[in-house]
Amino acid sequence: MSNLLEVKGLCKSYGGFSLKDVSFGIPGGYIMGFIGPNGAGKTTTIKSILGMINRDAGDIRLLGAGDARGLRPNKDIGVVMDAPMYADDWTCADVEAAVSPFYRGWDFGKYAELLDKFELDRKKKVKDLSRGMKVKLMIAAALSHDAKLLILDEPTSGLDPVARDELCELLTGFVTDENHSILFSTHITADLEKIADYITFIQGGQIIYTGTKESLLEKYAMVKGGPSELNAEQKRLVIGMKEHSTGFSGIAETGDLGKLPKSLLIEPVSLDEIIIYMNKGVRLDD
Repeated sequence: MSNLLEVKGLCKSYGGFSLKDVSFGIPGGYIMGFIGPNGAGKTTTIKSILGMINRDAGDIRLLGAGDARGLRPNKDIGVVMDAPMYADDWTCADVEAAVSPFYRGWDFGKYAELLDKFELDRKKKVKDLSRGMKVKLMIAAALSHDAKLLILDEPTSGLDPVARDELCELLTGFVTDENHSILFSTHITADLEKIADYITFIQGGQIIYTGTKESLLEKYAMVKGGPSELNAEQKRLVIGMKEHSTGFSGIAETGDLGKLPKSLLIEPVSLDEIIIYMNKGVRLDD
């Protein structure tokens, strides 16, 4: 099983921010959720992958090819960024006319089908579409040129629950064979809990975790207890501990649970909770 996307040792510094040795890979046939707090480096990583910014170091390989630099429109890669890439005065039909010449495999029937599915009027201008409808338009274009790798940066932001569910079904169908994969960056982690196979968690420009979603969710547990149930050594095992008048909450590695009092309440943890507590409790090296 080969990786359709491989990132090794990616570094990029500008302003007061740096990506440090970012590495991960997505096997064919899978969806990888890309998570982390705002400013963690998700968009910088994606722009580096796409050649939209120059990286300082590292190797990026797309679809098994050599190192990718200065990537031009590629029929095998579909991209949906967090903001529309089309002129405001273009209609949905204009978008197809402008974009389709760049892709030899453009499927006019597929584009029409997706416009109908997403209830997008071909004559409506981009500037008159809601945020959610603009996202749907970008997704329709990304799926209309036989892309093998989809790179999505916050695609479900602005979509209502029904539209998000429809998109998740569409993405799940997209990866039914080993020839398609998705890198899915989003703050709506409920979508990833539903459809992602792998998770890469970035914080402060560094990778905290990359691996299967199940392994990440099994690695940590939510712990809650009273105000005096932990000694100083045990408190150090609780990541991002929040203390209040009636007790505390935090997350702990499941391997450390045996070192904590049996009286504590132990619950499964969500991806949201992992991001929140890790952001509060983990201090990365400079």
